[in-house]
Amino acid sequence: MCAHVLVAEDDEKQAELIRRSLLAEGHTATVVHDGAAALDAARRLRPDLVVLDLMLPLVDGFDVCRALRGGAEQPDIPVVMLTARSAEDDVLLGLDVGADDYLTKPYSPRELMARIRTVLRRSGRGVGARGEDPVVRAAGISVDPVRHEVRCDGAPVECTPAEFQILLAMAGEPERVFTRRQLLRCTRGFDRASTERAVDVHIMNLRRKIEPDPRRPVRLLTVFGVGYKLTGTRP
Repeated sequence: MCAHVLVAEDDEKQAELIRRSLLAEGHTATVVHDGAAALDAARRLRPDLVVLDLMLPLVDGFDVCRALRGGAEQPDIPVVMLTARSAEDDVLLGLDVGADDYLTKPYSPRELMARIRTVLRRSGRGVGARGEDPVVRAAGISVDPVRHEVRCDGAPVECTPAEFQILLAMAGEPERVFTRRQLLRCTRGFDRASTERAVDVHIMNLRRKIEPDPRRPVRLLTVFGVGYKLTGTRP
C-alpha cells in the first residue's frame, strides 16, 4: 500500500528518520517542522495520513488536529500522534481531538511503520496507488476495508464496527500477538466506553462468527498472559 504521508516533527533528525522509513516502505513523504506549516501542507497537498508531533512550535499538535478535524477539506484524514508526554490525560486528549493512534517517545521506526499500515488499512487511504488489492486475508478470512465487508471461507460475516477494526488489524499481521491494550486502540472512535476487559467480549463474539467451534478456537487464538493472535493459515 503506497500513501502520501505528511510528517510534522520539529526535531529535524527525527523527521528525517521517519521520512527515510516511509520511503523504504514505498510511501511518499512531505516534512514540515511547525504546526502552521503542517496546516498549510495538509490543505494544499491533501495527504493520505499525517504523522503529527504533539509539541510543535507556532501551533501545537492538539490545535493542528482540531483544525484538521473541524475543516471541511480534510475531515477524515488519519492522524498518528507522537508525544513525549505519556500522562494518561495527554493521551486521552489527543484521542479526543481526533487522533487515530498515538506513540509515546521514544519509539522504534518499525513500530511507527506498523501503526501507519494499520491506520491506512482501517481508513482505506492510500489503497490502490499501485493497483494492489486492498483486501486483507488470513486463516480463510478476508477483510475489505473499502467495502467494509468480512468473509469467512467465502461466507459473509456481520461484524460490529469495533469487531471489524480488531479483525482488520489482526488479519493485517497474522501470527502477531496483540495485547488487549493494542486491540483496544483499534476500537477508538467506535467503542469509546470500552475497557481492556471489553476486548475479551469482542474476541468471544468474533469467535462465534468465524470459528467452527468457538469453544475450541483454531483461528483466533489466546496467547496466555499476553493477548490474542490470528493464525496465518486456513484451519
